Amino acid sequence: MSKPAITLLVVCCFVAPVTGQETETSWSQFRGPQGSGSVPQAVPTEWSADDKVQWTSPIPGGGWSSPVVASDRVFVTTAVSKEFPGPKGFGDGVASMRSFFQSKPPQEPMSFEVHCLNLSDGKPLWKQVVASQKPAHKIHPSNSYATESPATDGKRVYTYFAAIGLVTCFDLEGTKLWSRELGAYPTSSNFGTGSSLSLDGKHLFVQCDNEEKSFVVALNTETGEDQWRVERAGRTSWSSPLVWHNRVRKEVVVCGSDGVTSYHPETGATLWQYRGRGGAFSASPTADSQRIYFGQSGRNSRGPLIAVNAGAEGELTAESLSPQGVAWTVSSAAPGMCSPVVVGERLFVLSRGIISCHNATDGERIYRSRLRGASSVTASLWAAGDKVYALNESGATSVIAARDTFDVLNSNAIPGLYWSTPAISGNAILMREAGKLHCIRDDS
Repeated sequence: MSKPAITLLVVCCFVAPVTGQETETSWSQFRGPQGSGSVPQAVPTEWSADDKVQWTSPIPGGGWSSPVVASDRVFVTTAVSKEFPGPKGFGDGVASMRSFFQSKPPQEPMSFEVHCLNLSDGKPLWKQVVASQKPAHKIHPSNSYATESPATDGKRVYTYFAAIGLVTCFDLEGTKLWSRELGAYPTSSNFGTGSSLSLDGKHLFVQCDNEEKSFVVALNTETGEDQWRVERAGRTSWSSPLVWHNRVRKEVVVCGSDGVTSYHPETGATLWQYRGRGGAFSASPTADSQRIYFGQSGRNSRGPLIAVNAGAEGELTAESLSPQGVAWTVSSAAPGMCSPVVVGERLFVLSRGIISCHNATDGERIYRSRLRGASSVTASLWAAGDKVYALNESGATSVIAARDTFDVLNSNAIPGLYWSTPAISGNAILMREAGKLHCIRDDS
């Protein structure tokens, strides 16, 4: 098995004030409205399959995309196919490697769909078939043909199916407004795609790092036309772009195999680039108003955890420590696929079953502890109030106190298969199983 293949399989993206926690309650894109995975309000800390699950709705087909929320509506994408009934878990994916290498791309068209559900009770409001089409490339059995999370600005919902290279915009009632063909490209070892949409104002950002023609593009949210497009030298990466609202400016940060690059959101001009981190990124970055945090690890190596200061410029390296450059680095501390999260002055990183807490200001490690059941976590960390949540593949969620001592408050289980990162709306957690969507909420 190649190194990129092993990496994904094991681990598997104006200036406004940000404090490290979200200022909005609607989960409008992958990892929330600011893309950093946290909200200020509290959500349930204890639940089970028989307690606090307000509703469960079946989602046909399968996908690892996260749900997104606009007002009282939940949107989720999926790919429906008799040939590919749904993604497999880690163990079954490993067991399928021999047949996977001998397999062909889907031979029949599959249905690429977006579903709209009522947030209060989970009842379906509408469904649209974005396309009925045969993907050009096969994917690993543990990945899905609907891994890219959609996005919504409260007026429209945007979907991206990288397997067929199609971005589509609907209004909240399901009427298609526009569609764009961006092209479908081969990925490393045919493992498939995974970079979600990122949204900010009139721009919809798409990262398409692949083995043939990598690029990042900003689309006009009203028309779908290119605002700007930058060709990239790197190859396949699964990280999602992050629109970073920091104390100096707004920028779009993209992690790829040729480095981490910050682009001006209006023009696509490069603001800074951190080089020297070879290999594909699976985890997406997180940020607060002062710094952005990222790192890349593979199966046989673990790279550094890196923080870059707001206002950075030019070519950056681990040695370029300055107020306008790298804030700090910590060797062998990077995440794998599970994206980190920052809460106040603490940064939490989970990799290979070990959770680490770092001082966000200087990178000093506060603690490093094994988290029971966390070796199979692929969903990104998220935070609500003063607690950090980690969801493993089998449906157990560890709730960890966001303080300087390691303290697991609860472990809550809803058995199933989970790789998707949950969404939060108000006091509800929306947790996607391979073929279902659960709403966990405490109405007492």
